[in-house]
Amino acid sequence: MTLPSEMRAVEISEPGGPEVLRLVTRPVPQPGPGEILLRVHAAGVNRPDALQRAGNYAPPLDASDLPGLEASGEVVALGAGAEGWQIGDKVCALLPGGGYADYVTTPAAHALPVPSGLGMIEAAALCETFFTVWSNVFQRGALKAGESFLVHGGSSGIGTTAIQLAAARGAHVFATAGSEEKCAACRELGAELAINYRETDFVEAVKEATGKKGVNLILDMVGGGYIPRNIRALAMDGRLVMIAFLSGPKAEVNFAQVMVKRLTLTGSTLRPQSVAAKAAIAADLRREVWPLLDAGKIAPVMDQTFPLERAAEAHARMESSAHIGKIVLTVG
Repeated sequence: MTLPSEMRAVEISEPGGPEVLRLVTRPVPQPGPGEILLRVHAAGVNRPDALQRAGNYAPPLDASDLPGLEASGEVVALGAGAEGWQIGDKVCALLPGGGYADYVTTPAAHALPVPSGLGMIEAAALCETFFTVWSNVFQRGALKAGESFLVHGGSSGIGTTAIQLAAARGAHVFATAGSEEKCAACRELGAELAINYRETDFVEAVKEATGKKGVNLILDMVGGGYIPRNIRALAMDGRLVMIAFLSGPKAEVNFAQVMVKRLTLTGSTLRPQSVAAKAAIAADLRREVWPLLDAGKIAPVMDQTFPLERAAEAHARMESSAHIGKIVLTVG
């Protein structure tokens, strides 16, 4: 297959707001050992992209400086030793960066087949959120059927994914969101209780819903003042998993509550993890989650699409927090 030498890409011209994203021409990257090259069809837009754009989330030294942590596309080249895929395969993939472009490379082990019944735009919305939710809710958080689970930001890409997966695997799911419209969306996806945090104290709401016991697991991307409130909302032997800090990473915590309730406080970030660690998550997803997607039992919740050259508008939409589900850039 003859490939072009140059491609369109959206780069971060300088740290700042959405307006610093600009369309440029870049050389087409070449796949290294164990990597595949994708001709990108669509790329997901995620909060880490905005953090990188603002200068608050530097990419790893060996990653592309372009934003974009997930994409769908066609395999057009294989690096030495790349296994599991052939030229022409349609895949979705977790990326180390570089998704806002016509072509991108990624380790072959971080790609997954496009699920049955999903188009390429929907497939582009899968990997960043599903890798994050699986690794934090089920691997790190050890959520089991019959347990109670609270996810903050229930209408976000992470939230809509977490609600569906937890409900599909037999958990009792609660969610917080910022409007009745968003709460309704959470309930439609499987949340037994959706709490409008602007009107109701989520601690009291989950205590009431669980007979004063509290929830077994909380997935939090808010941080700040939510951290001590999360601790109060957890049941005995409960687990709190942190994945982001929209309200800041610092809080005053009463560790006597942690000790008395035997709580586990943990968290993780996905991007800095090793190639092998992310490959293990991909293997788990293919075995445990992709059958649910293939059967149509769960699906990504789509908000809005924008063409690549309007990436700034996509970022503005995401940062407005008006969206429900995933925002995607259409590329090829």
